[in-house]
Amino acid sequence: MEIKILSPQWGHKHLQISAFLDKVRAAGYDGIDTWLPANPADKRTLFNYLQQHQLVYVAHQHQAHGNSFAEFKTSYLKNLQACAEAEPLLINSHTGRDYFSFEQNLQLVDIALEFTVKTGITVAHETHRGRLGYSPQMIADFFEQRPDFVITADLSHWVCVTESMLQNFQDTLRIAINRTHYIHARVGFEQGPQVPDPRAAEWQYALNTFLDWWDSIIATNKKTGTKVFPIATEFGPPPYMQLVPAGKSPVDHQFEINLYMKELLKARYQ
Repeated sequence: MEIKILSPQWGHKHLQISAFLDKVRAAGYDGIDTWLPANPADKRTLFNYLQQHQLVYVAHQHQAHGNSFAEFKTSYLKNLQACAEAEPLLINSHTGRDYFSFEQNLQLVDIALEFTVKTGITVAHETHRGRLGYSPQMIADFFEQRPDFVITADLSHWVCVTESMLQNFQDTLRIAINRTHYIHARVGFEQGPQVPDPRAAEWQYALNTFLDWWDSIIATNKKTGTKVFPIATEFGPPPYMQLVPAGKSPVDHQFEINLYMKELLKARYQ
């Protein structure tokens, strides 16, 4: 199984798309995780660059919106179809809302499953706050109802929402590990979705816990014959990254931390 380490565009909006792509390639990443550019020229630049340099691309669907469920559902399918344009390895999806009913969110899951059947592109539903999979309690019924429901494991959100290292959710965690097609490698802690610095001694307990979970995900995908497995180093900019009190400076450098995570993950899995 090939492990591909990706850089998120998140935190690099200040850069032109070509400058971001050059930065990522020079840093030794295998590809990118990003949303589809709205600007046609930027879209052409992205598509051409991906093809020329054979970078792996995971499309990020987070734009679906609407003042009603019906509007959101229409927008959701439209954005999935847009993501397919660049033939991504998979689509990472911010699916639904935490205030939609289970039945409404299940309709969105079924839209994604039908989309996958028609296009061959897997839609992995991110375990993200505010979405249908925002906590282990809420995602369990989706696992039960839909055997083909698969996820992007961003377990930092679950750690934050449950204020725990998931000690009381082992059954759901085991299912989640078996259903994971993509990892967002950000380390959270009991009171937040991102530790200030995974290199610091005081956060080694959290890093090691996440590494154990990621080890299990990788082992499971090897057993099931996955050919290519993507991991994004997803430590984010402010406000995910804390600011120095009474100031506007981040406590650390986002890209440097993600480079540290890239090297850690490559040494561990590649």
